[in-house]
Amino acid sequence: MIGFVIVSHSRPLAEAALDLAMQMVHDEPPPVRIASGAQGGFGTDAAAIAEAIDELAGADGVLVMTDLGSAVLSAELALDLRESTQPVRISDGPFVEGMTAGIVRALSGGTLDEVATEARGALAAKRRDDADEAEGAAPAPVPADSPASPTGSVAAEEPLVNEVGLHSRPAATLVRTVRTFTADIRISNATSGAGPVKANSMVGLLSLGAGKGDVLRIEAEGPDAEQAVAALRELVRDGFGEND
Repeated sequence: MIGFVIVSHSRPLAEAALDLAMQMVHDEPPPVRIASGAQGGFGTDAAAIAEAIDELAGADGVLVMTDLGSAVLSAELALDLRESTQPVRISDGPFVEGMTAGIVRALSGGTLDEVATEARGALAAKRRDDADEAEGAAPAPVPADSPASPTGSVAAEEPLVNEVGLHSRPAATLVRTVRTFTADIRISNATSGAGPVKANSMVGLLSLGAGKGDVLRIEAEGPDAEQAVAALRELVRDGFGEND
């Protein structure tokens, strides 16, 4: 599994952001280390970051999340100081949203490149259709390929019944369920026409902007497609457990 090193000028900030991200995790979390503060104060320490990376030598790869630009400089220096050889990426994604989306994607078995892409695109769900596209902004999530009539595919539609729709926690719950199946699963907002997006992408799911009453279209293709669609329909009908 992919590991994470959280680099922040403030340890309380790093701990709070990580605690928020972990609210989306109900299984064994990915390995995470915090490297923050300089000699117990405010700032970053390249040697401490290198040590944190080395502690994750057994991970399939490491994604480094940073809070400010100067933290990136410390992280880059840490790559020269570390002794471990696992692949490492320094994310240019948003600190809180990127950390949350990346951790959820790592739990679904994503590679380092996939997790890094998910973290980088994590601001897409905040952008609105009428917002001006800033130069150099993180790209929107890549839509899933959606053949018109894929052989062996299964599709169904279900309305969202929970009060706040497909927000962060239900999206994370959906991603966790998706990773238990081998089928290629895609979700779209049949009400607005948004999507389809890959169902194992929290960023993609949030970009659908699906609220209560919107109809989700679930499409799956693969040996367990029927079981996958049935499980996701039940999840939606149950309001992701939020209506209890």
